[in-house]
Amino acid sequence: MNPLVSDLNPTPFSKHASPAPGVGQRRAPVGPKAEQRVRDILRVGRDVLCERGYERATTTEIALRLGISEATVFTYFRSKRELCVRVISDWYDEIITVIEAGIPHEAGIREQLVFIVHTHLRLFLIQGTGLCALVLSEGRTKGQEFGEAFVELQRRYTAPLMDLLARGQASGEVRQDVPLRLLRSLVFGPMEHMLWEVIIAGRQIDVDQSTKDLVALLWPALQTPDRELQRLSKLRQEISDALARS
Repeated sequence: MNPLVSDLNPTPFSKHASPAPGVGQRRAPVGPKAEQRVRDILRVGRDVLCERGYERATTTEIALRLGISEATVFTYFRSKRELCVRVISDWYDEIITVIEAGIPHEAGIREQLVFIVHTHLRLFLIQGTGLCALVLSEGRTKGQEFGEAFVELQRRYTAPLMDLLARGQASGEVRQDVPLRLLRSLVFGPMEHMLWEVIIAGRQIDVDQSTKDLVALLWPALQTPDRELQRLSKLRQEISDALARS
C-alpha cells in the first residue's frame, strides 16, 4: 500500500488552529515579527517537550535554544502547561487538516475507514512518536488539568471518525443498534493500545499491515449484522434473474 497522505507540516496559524477554550495566549501576537516569535516558541517547545517529556522540559531550555530570554516566552504563554496545551492543540489541528483534506469521500465507508486508521497510525507512529507520548502521558493521565481545553481537543480530533460512522449508519452500512460513541471507542481503543506498546515497549510495527489487520478486525463489528446476508441474497437474486432471462 502506498502512503495515503503527504508529510505533515506544522500549521500553527491554519484555519483550524484558533486556540480551544483555555488555550489562549498571554498576549496575542501583533505583526509579522511577533507571529514569527510565537511560531518559533511553539516549534522549539514541541521539540523540547517531545525530547524531555512534560515534567523534565523547561521554558528555560526553550528560551536558550531560541537565544531569547525566558521572560519573552512568558510574554506569549502564561505557563509551561499553557504552552504544552497549545503544542498538542496545534498537532491535533494538523492531523485533522490532513484527514479532512485527504479522506476519499467518493469511496465506500470501509475504504474511508482504512484511510482514517492508516493516517492516524502513520502520523502518530512515524511522524510524531514524541508528541504521541506527550498526548498519552499528559492528555490522558492528566486530562483534568487540561480541563475544557482537552475536552474540546478530543471532540475535534474524533469528529472526522464520528462523521464517517454517522454517514455509514445513514447509508445502512454501519450498525445502528450501538451508540456512535461506543463505535468510536471501538475504533480508537485498539489504536491507542498499539501506540502504548510502541512508545512504552519500543515495539516496531508495520503501519500498512497493522492497518489491514485492524480494519479486518473492526469492520465486521462495525457493519450492519445482516449486511453480508443481504448482499448474498441480492447476488443470488441477480443470478436467478439472469438465468431466467437466458
